[in-house]
Amino acid sequence: METIVIPARFNGPRDSGNGGYASGIVAAHLEEPAEVNLRSPVPLDVPLGLVRDGALLRVLDGETLVAEARALPGLDLAVPDPVNLEQARSASERYRASSDGVFSSCFVCGPAREDSFGVFAGQVEGRDLVASPWTPPAWTAGDDGTVRPEFVWATLDCPTYFALHLEGELTLSMLVRQSAELRAPIRAGEEHVVIAWPISISGRKRLAGSAVLTPDGEIAAVAEALLIEPR
Repeated sequence: METIVIPARFNGPRDSGNGGYASGIVAAHLEEPAEVNLRSPVPLDVPLGLVRDGALLRVLDGETLVAEARALPGLDLAVPDPVNLEQARSASERYRASSDGVFSSCFVCGPAREDSFGVFAGQVEGRDLVASPWTPPAWTAGDDGTVRPEFVWATLDCPTYFALHLEGELTLSMLVRQSAELRAPIRAGEEHVVIAWPISISGRKRLAGSAVLTPDGEIAAVAEALLIEPR
């Protein structure tokens, strides 16, 4: 059986994989764009089996279903007007995460972690969206200098949580579905802008969009994320 492993360094919550990173690893086994549904917390440092069932790809930890994925014909997502680097830097100063919360050690957005990506998405002044600058480290890239897809998926994940909590308390919600499309190469070592915005909130279900923008405001990658608040 084909397997994947999510290394412990790529956690989201302290004891499970970053949902976006795990989704990107799974999506790499499909044609993009793709949709990944997370069915249970993603185990770290253990082989996870990949089982193909027609167009569906299942990820298993023993008999436990971890994720299901499928390719998409496209991702039709309206992206807001771009945010420039100066605005993104200013927004990141309004980042709301605590240094001891559930996601404080996340490798993308964890403020308690020195080696995080530093994607600290705060609200853009006067707009209903969040933004952060992001300079992908060199080690995220392949031999051609382009950032590997799983790191783009991870970066598209975290800001959606904060986009869905522009006001009020930061209540717990977890990624359960991510769809993403990488539209242009993202170069390591170059400063980009990550944005995220709310789409809808219905009961415990929260839907948001996100994008990685080039310094010129071009769309390099887009994603849609469904988060669920626990009962």
